[in-house]
Parts: sequence; structure tokens; C-alpha cells
Amino acid sequence: MHPFSFVEVESAEAAINALEADGNAVFFAGGTTLIDLMKLDVLTPEVLVDVNRMAFASIQTTADGVSIGANVRNSDLAHDRVIRDRYPVLSEALLSGASAQLRNMASTAGNLLQRTRCLYFRDVNAGCNKRRPGSGCDALTGVNRSHALLGTSDACIATNPSDMCVAMAALEAVIHTQRQDGTTRAIPLADFYLLPGNTPERETVLEKRELITHVQLPNDEIGRRSHYLKVRDRASYEFALASAAVAWELDGGIIKRARVALGGIATVPWRSKEAETVLTGKPAATATYVKAAEAALEGAVPREHNAFKIELAKRTLVEALEELGRN
Repeated sequence: MHPFSFVEVESAEAAINALEADGNAVFFAGGTTLIDLMKLDVLTPEVLVDVNRMAFASIQTTADGVSIGANVRNSDLAHDRVIRDRYPVLSEALLSGASAQLRNMASTAGNLLQRTRCLYFRDVNAGCNKRRPGSGCDALTGVNRSHALLGTSDACIATNPSDMCVAMAALEAVIHTQRQDGTTRAIPLADFYLLPGNTPERETVLEKRELITHVQLPNDEIGRRSHYLKVRDRASYEFALASAAVAWELDGGIIKRARVALGGIATVPWRSKEAETVLTGKPAATATYVKAAEAALEGAVPREHNAFKIELAKRTLVEALEELGRN
């Protein structure tokens, strides 16, 4: 690991200023991804700006919904009474991720900015356009069993690894930030992540010196009827091969509104408006779910080792909807 300095700050302004003072500085909260990547020499920051002392560690109920501070730990968010009652899909997604120890450290903002687990991204000797633009993507013809089917390009097929963000996509979360000049932004999660295209090194719309302060979940009753299902190679401490976050509003057995987001199969947390369109106005029945799953995966682009994930993702979505109907 390369030598680095450690700076503690207590305000958003101080954090942003510390980042400005050194062009090779990064924010540090839980460090559950950052430290791993530093050990692998994938990231070599010269300064870690510790943001844990900032007043962004609370979960607050407001007239507009629920505000989640950037420093709220994943375990605290998963077990919060309001979250479990009003947004069960988010609690379930968080509890399906990592281990209890990691959830105790991982922060909300850190999870939003979690880097891919692509083995070529994490190997400094491999070609990876995300890590080193222009070096190629070894995953295209390499071992790509865990890689993405949706939102890919010829430059990158790395999968977004987050469970939390899939649930937040289904809930239409909004990310709030503060910029260097003191202005703030409210960015819908649907607009926060960038598809890889020809610039996979740029993953979000965040500016260079922009700090996430909190996430807002809307005051929408659809979140109360929601569910997260994750399929993986082992029961714990494993990333999704496919996952589905679903929510709906029923009226006499008819799906009045629906939300569908998919994980483990896309380069970003994947909201499927196609599946939602199929579900809306239709009976809550298996035949409807199967049609929705077909629509959700229609644009999938498989590679040599991950074609099985198309059928797996379809079945995962159907089962998530079946389980939601049984709850």
C-alpha cells in the first residue's frame, strides 16, 4: 500500500476544501471498499479525508418522506423501524449484502459509490478501461460469468455490485449533494449513474469536488408493499448473480402501479420501465410476471460465460413478484 495522509474534518465545507488542497485526495467513511482497492494498488490516494465527524449520520422522517444521512451505517439503516415498516425492500436488500461486520462499517454514501467487483478492474496487470482508460476490457473475452448483460458497451461490461442501490432505484430515491461553491443539488438516482459507453472511468454525475450529504426516500405508499430477492452462489457474503427489487400497489387483485429494479446483471442499478409497463393494469398472477420478466431482459447482451444469467434473472423477477403476492 502506498503511503498516505489522514485528515479529519467536521463539516462539508472543510471536507471539500481538504479535497481541493490535494488533487489526489478522496473521502473516507467506512472504507470497506476503498481500503481493499488501496491494498491492491487499484487506488493510490495520497490523502484520505475522514468525513465521519460530519453531522450526516441520522435518519429523519419528514413531510416529504425519509432523509438518510450520508454517514448512516448500512446496519443501522437496515434495522431502522421506519425503514422496515415503510420501505421493507431497502431493509431486505441491505441485510442480503456483505457480512454483519461490514454492514456495521459501510456508509450510505459509500454504498452509493461502491466500485465494481470485476476481477479485471481489481487486477492492475489486466486491461481495464474503467481503471486505465484506453487499455481495453479483458472481460469481453475473458472470464465473464459475473458480468453485466444490460447497459454494457464494447468498452466495459463490469457489473454494479450494490444491493442497496437496486432497492433505492425501485423506491425512486433522490441523492442530495453539496458542491465546492456551497450550492446543492438533488439528483434522482435514475440520473445519478452513467452507462459506461466510451467513458467507463466516469461512473456518476458527481463533480470532482462534490459531497453526498443525504438521500431522500419519497413519501410514497408503494414502498410498503415491496420485496427484495437476491440469487447468489452461496448464502452469505456474496454478490448477486441476479436480484430483483419489486413494489406495487394493488386494487382488487389488479396491479395499479408497479416498480421493478434489477441487480447483478447490469452496469448500473437497473430500473426496468418495460417490466413495469407490462405489470400495470394486469392481474397479479404468474402469467403476468412471466411477461414482465421477458420484457425486462429483452435487451440483454450475453457473453461467453454469463448467458445463463438471462434465464436466472427472469426467474428471479418472477419469484420476487410471487413472494410479494404471498406477503
